[in-house]
Amino acid sequence: MLRIGYYAHHHGSGHCRQIDKLAALLPIQKRQQLTVFTSLAPEAYAFSAIDEQQIVRLYPEDERTDDVLKGRAGKYWQPASLHYSPIGNADIQKRSHQILNTIVQRDIDLMIIDVSVEVAMLCRTVSIPYLYVRLPGLRDDTPHLEAFAGALALLAPYPQAIEAAMTPSWVRQKTVYLDFINLTKNDISSHQDFIKTLTTLTADHPNVISSFATKPIITVIKGYGGHEAIDAKLPELRRLLPDAFIISLGPIDNDLRAYVDVAIHVNDVTPFMYYSDYLLMACGLNAVAQAYYCTTPLVVLPDERPHQEQATMAQALIDQGRALSWEQFVYSMSAESTSAYPTKITASQTQDNLNDDRPSFFPTEDSFAAQALMDSIITYSTAKSWFNEWLLPQLGLRPEA
Repeated sequence: MLRIGYYAHHHGSGHCRQIDKLAALLPIQKRQQLTVFTSLAPEAYAFSAIDEQQIVRLYPEDERTDDVLKGRAGKYWQPASLHYSPIGNADIQKRSHQILNTIVQRDIDLMIIDVSVEVAMLCRTVSIPYLYVRLPGLRDDTPHLEAFAGALALLAPYPQAIEAAMTPSWVRQKTVYLDFINLTKNDISSHQDFIKTLTTLTADHPNVISSFATKPIITVIKGYGGHEAIDAKLPELRRLLPDAFIISLGPIDNDLRAYVDVAIHVNDVTPFMYYSDYLLMACGLNAVAQAYYCTTPLVVLPDERPHQEQATMAQALIDQGRALSWEQFVYSMSAESTSAYPTKITASQTQDNLNDDRPSFFPTEDSFAAQALMDSIITYSTAKSWFNEWLLPQLGLRPEA
């Protein structure tokens, strides 16, 4: 088996969650061959498939007051191939040593970088093979294109069907599309259990218990990478649907709690995704991965992110007919007819009923590309044989002689 190092960026918990999901596709005894590099604090994300001893907690990469040059010093003071490169930063020096020293000590064969142009260039400079995780968005700047060119291949943790139209053809061809990795889609509680959960959550408010039996249930899902934009829509949502039962999952500003019926944190959002009448959510990769294959209508409210990451994902979902924009949702809900509401799920609808109603894009095991990737890592013992015998045939490419 190849020994894999995975660099997980510290912004939000999504990058750590991504390797956690990939690790879960390996047999338990094989997961010990993974090493995760991250500066995300342990309390920010609890790994389920990876032990703490496999995680290298990196020094931060923030600017320091004693830096010789700031990280973005201007056109004539920084390489065009890097986004951020302070000079004389002791933390980054120690961080780079942590990465390289661990690669040597643990004899890592292949790095997967999710995401950092600077770590990619570090690996290429010292001759470490790497794969680069390519997130949605407009990533046609010089640093990204150089990191893409330096990689053995690119990994897209989403289906090719929602690839942005402006993505260059060579980038598409060099990409292995992993589809959305959703490990909980086949383990969903019943609608009756969901109603029991709502009843428990509203035990102190008996006047609202009957509302979720007859009124539309709107679930608003927010992550920890930023939630202000979606929270700002809550007053308008309440005015638009005064009788709806509105659930807020995740962080929420205190002054906006009055606009929802329930504001909670849950470990498993899956029942809420399947048994609500609408989902309002940003377009973070992990949240979309969970919601994409269920039949509940999506309303996407993308957060501002670098490279228009969430806006591009939202537009792809809208273009595919898998989601509504906020404006489309407001228009449909503003109609006087109650036909704007979807037919409510009843307690008699079991999970088997829902499986029968899956849309045509629900994936099959045969197309589970992420599993194929992890299986290939188990099969090969050297990066060279894996690259030549498994990866290149997947891409249909051949490096120049």
